[in-house]
Amino acid sequence: MKKLVGALRFFGFVIVSIIFALMEIFTLPLHRGGRLFHYLARGWARVALFTCGINVKVRGLEKLDPSRHYIYVSNHASMFDIPALIAGIPDQIRIVYKKELEVIPIFGWGLKWGSYIGIDRSGKLGAVKSLERAARKIREGASVLLYAEGTRTLDGKLQPFKRGAFNLALKAGVPVVPLTINGTFNILHKHSINVQPGTAELILESPIEINGRGGKDAELKLAEQVHSVIQKHYIDQ
Repeated sequence: MKKLVGALRFFGFVIVSIIFALMEIFTLPLHRGGRLFHYLARGWARVALFTCGINVKVRGLEKLDPSRHYIYVSNHASMFDIPALIAGIPDQIRIVYKKELEVIPIFGWGLKWGSYIGIDRSGKLGAVKSLERAARKIREGASVLLYAEGTRTLDGKLQPFKRGAFNLALKAGVPVVPLTINGTFNILHKHSINVQPGTAELILESPIEINGRGGKDAELKLAEQVHSVIQKHYIDQ
């Protein structure tokens, strides 16, 4: 019975996602700068979380300066990481997502034609172009979110970080905010449709200033620093 109810929550999430994706598509001519897209995305996040019985708690918002833009770097445990952070962080965040999601009817089309940034993981050139788009979004007045692990964890443990997020941070020259997400792995595991109600906790640490650093060594050092901060707060699930 619990699995049936969990599946019903998942399909409720899918229906809400389709409705808001259609709204995004129909309002595309008005999406200058991406603010309307993000406003609708926030509405989707709040409705989706409510539908599935998920609460969001945020710690560390006082460490952010509302007048600045950031690169948020976080772990990735669940499909519900995205709605949790969109609903919980009051910033114009542009999410970097894997381009494979664009093949999903309606929902994927909303991503493709919207203000978020698809990353092509099939080759180095495509990934570089995606990161250049992300840097341009930052210069246009938005923050960007990247999942440093590259994909969702399968066992609830923190994975090694990839260099892409930190390459972007050094190129853009904007501060990096380590973001730890706890609780979402138990809400929905990868390859599952059994959604369980619960609480997603977002922990924001103080921004790390770039200060003109560059090169591979700087990327690796920054990745190690951010991983250490997230590991400190992360709860194996």
